[in-house]
Amino acid sequence: MNIEVKILGTKTPQRYAVRRAVVAAQAGLGIEYPDLQLEISEVRDLAEIEKITPVFIYPSLVVNDKLVCVGRFPQKGEVLIWLQQALSGCA
Repeated sequence: MNIEVKILGTKTPQRYAVRRAVVAAQAGLGIEYPDLQLEISEVRDLAEIEKITPVFIYPSLVVNDKLVCVGRFPQKGEVLIWLQQALSGCA
């Protein structure tokens, strides 16, 4: 099972904070889905970010090509829900 996750942001500390929430959520799903693999990429380029969202001062998150969080830091529980939705095909 693969899920593609993109972390959008121009500032490294912000992307790092979002990555930590994503990795923590992945760990929470590890028991139920031991073969779950996340393909996490970071989009730093302003032009690429603007193709997805006009918000670039704060981070955003994309799961399987769906923008799920814009301009804020998501909590682990929120990321967990988005990953579960992606796994069930609802995302």
